[in-house]
Amino acid sequence: MAWGAPGMIIRTPAARRYIRIHLALSVIYIALVFLASWFIPDDTPPTPGVIAFALLPGMVVLGWIWNMGRLLVTMEDEYLRMLEVRKMLWATAITLSICGGWGLVELFAAIPRLPVFFVFPIWCLGLAVGQLINKLTLGDGGTCA
Repeated sequence: MAWGAPGMIIRTPAARRYIRIHLALSVIYIALVFLASWFIPDDTPPTPGVIAFALLPGMVVLGWIWNMGRLLVTMEDEYLRMLEVRKMLWATAITLSICGGWGLVELFAAIPRLPVFFVFPIWCLGLAVGQLINKLTLGDGGTCA
């Protein structure tokens, strides 16, 4: 067993690889968002170059999703894989409920729009909720808990 953050046990080689890739992608994402914020002024017209530069962090989001899928495929322990799938299902349910519910309220009331940017962060928070639900219902939070 290897140790990650304080108190976090990373149980499998697949989980260690997942964490390593995820952290690298996170650094790239933060750098790209910082660079896009630095070089693209507010209210810039949507030229092809600006759109391409602004979409670069979105490519990292695809990398995160690929990494999660790779974790599921490379996990050898079916129980730990089931815990990860449960987390992802809870995250999806929470995200669709929040976005769908908020969208319906937007249709009928004058409230601020939920920027699409927040869908993936909501899903990621849903992963944490799913891990907590796994811990509370099954006594085990998963691969990296």
